[in-house]
Amino acid sequence: MKQILFISIIALLLVTLFANSQTRISRSEYIDMYKILAIQEMHRSGIPASITMAQGCLESGNGNSKLARRSNNHFGIKCRNDWQGARVYHHDDALNECFRKYRTVEESYIDHTEFLIQNSRYSFLFKLSHDDYKGWAQGLKKAGYATDPKYPQRLIKIIEDEKLHLLDKVKPGELAQYVPNIKTEKNSYEQALEKIDETFENIKINPFRDREIFTINELEAIRAIPGDTYESIAREMNMKKWEVIHYNDLPKDAVQPEKDELIYLKRKRYNAPKGNEQHKVQAGESMRDIAQKYGMKMNRLYRLNRMDKDQEARNGQVLNLRKKKPRDY
Repeated sequence: MKQILFISIIALLLVTLFANSQTRISRSEYIDMYKILAIQEMHRSGIPASITMAQGCLESGNGNSKLARRSNNHFGIKCRNDWQGARVYHHDDALNECFRKYRTVEESYIDHTEFLIQNSRYSFLFKLSHDDYKGWAQGLKKAGYATDPKYPQRLIKIIEDEKLHLLDKVKPGELAQYVPNIKTEKNSYEQALEKIDETFENIKINPFRDREIFTINELEAIRAIPGDTYESIAREMNMKKWEVIHYNDLPKDAVQPEKDELIYLKRKRYNAPKGNEQHKVQAGESMRDIAQKYGMKMNRLYRLNRMDKDQEARNGQVLNLRKKKPRDY
């Protein structure tokens, strides 16, 4: 939560400082201003940050187009029949076409995510890796995002010229280093702070992502996939982040799971399933690994084996999983 608020502060500060500027923005300046939004959206949805950033550059003319300056629309998204927000009319493929209007650039980036998520014609893209920018570029054209036949090549060129593919590798805990160096007066920062809301909290998690839910010890569980954070898993599964952390014996400051890490969606049980009386510890196995494997509480595993909390088992040690180990006298 603190991290989301921090990113929101920075994003809104950037908007406060730059959105109303009449000075023409260079591509590198535009990328520096808004790359943190593209990265945040990638962590929320799986859309490559490189793709979002390249589309923003291309569709908004690096933030210099009339549509971007007057309406904060950085992705050329048109109204469509279901749009209930503000609108503006602009010449494009036809005269006076209806385009979406946003209060801030941040809203435009968020709506770009939701636009792709909510339209089923883009669903096949979410089966691609979040670092397959070429596949995404080709797929956007195939799905009808733009009429320009060279749209994929133009996106790819921007990504490779500006090395935007490096943004796709940024992990949630590394976001702070991507904040640009900005000199500003104290009151500008305070004004930005006053505008903080929970916009990021309302972003919908990608519904097209393949996610198998299976059962261990009569408990539902999933495997983490690339791009997951414990927070994004909580949102996707309609849970609180603290529940994911608590149910899976994680430290409170845990951010991102390992690929294929087992995540339980309910409180784990006190004992392993029937028929699993003992476990022989393998090299590299931690007590948490063992507790996760059998869907049992880690503190219960310690108590059953009369071990001190945070003590790790030895390689080859046999642990009890259902009955308490007898005392050694």
